[in-house]
Amino acid sequence: TQLFIAANGPSYIYNNTTNAFGQITDPDFPGAVTVCYLDGYFVFNEPDSQKMWVTTLLDGTSIDPLEFASTEGSPDGLLAVVSNFREVWAFGTNSVEVWYDSGATDFPLQRIQGAFNELGCAAPYSIAKMDNGLFWLGRDRRGQGIVYRANGYQGQRISTHAVEWQIQQYSDMSDAIAYTYQQDGHSFYVLIFPTANTTWVYDAATQAWHERAGFVDGAFTRHRSNCQMAFNNEIVVGDFENGNIYAFDLDVYADNGQIQKWLRTWRALPTGQNNLKRTAHHSLQLDCETGVGLNTGQGSYPEAMLRWSDDGGHTWSNEHWSPLGRIGAYGHRTFWRRLGMTLKLRDRVYELSMTDPVKVAIMGAELIISPTNA
Repeated sequence: TQLFIAANGPSYIYNNTTNAFGQITDPDFPGAVTVCYLDGYFVFNEPDSQKMWVTTLLDGTSIDPLEFASTEGSPDGLLAVVSNFREVWAFGTNSVEVWYDSGATDFPLQRIQGAFNELGCAAPYSIAKMDNGLFWLGRDRRGQGIVYRANGYQGQRISTHAVEWQIQQYSDMSDAIAYTYQQDGHSFYVLIFPTANTTWVYDAATQAWHERAGFVDGAFTRHRSNCQMAFNNEIVVGDFENGNIYAFDLDVYADNGQIQKWLRTWRALPTGQNNLKRTAHHSLQLDCETGVGLNTGQGSYPEAMLRWSDDGGHTWSNEHWSPLGRIGAYGHRTFWRRLGMTLKLRDRVYELSMTDPVKVAIMGAELIISPTNA
């Protein structure tokens, strides 16, 4: 009947039976950074310490001054606690310990032998549950910025070198927050970096990453979503800037009425297939669903924008537009022709984008080129 709200220090209890909401005033309460639930206990970690506490059974307002233990497998601080499969994962800056409810009278939790990992956490609120496991932004004594998922009691790396390089450029990753959700059979881990104004998303079904963004004043920003819940058969998210809540709807192509922009880049020739000779690019056909235009307004004649770079993405061509077909024109073919010849690095990169509020379903693309002797 109680909801425990850990607020990185002073914390609160809401009682669902009495509708009472108030701060925890027990003089033995040391404050809480994160909290989880296990077998009738609230388990929380004390700020700036190695201590993990439990409340009185079934009562988050009452704390026994002896009901705590220290996570001493490594001399690091305790950042967060999370309950997973009736076990408590205690995340430190350089380690993870897993505890279970032994039923002991003084302090009910005990370490699981062999469930210690010299792999810690870089941001306490990056930890989230999904796909029968835990996901988090990691760190250890050798560095930080790799994203892991739990594999047994070990951490399995799921981020790519490209994503890790980008994360490690951020001035502060300790404020990262995460949430997870499921939609159309895909489970998504959404990792938000407020200081960097960026949002990264991992799709557990495809094991692929993408950057998710808002589009404000002609520039990409962090995505508007900041937290999530499943409610009334919808995925509901909260706005990071105001009190708005939104539903993730795959049939709405706008963010709270504002324009969405999607963008995809790729190398024209895959790694290992480029012999570094100049190539003439004759045509590019987009393999996608066409005839998706709207009846009126923007999107009634949707167009995709293509540009390219012949120097590794440092400089770009002008945008070249091609239509996806008016509504019902399902046989329309989206082409770009006479795309020129590669120069300089002989390694062309294409970029495709669109702002029209219509459905986009891309299967691939076909590029016609011919080699030269240069």
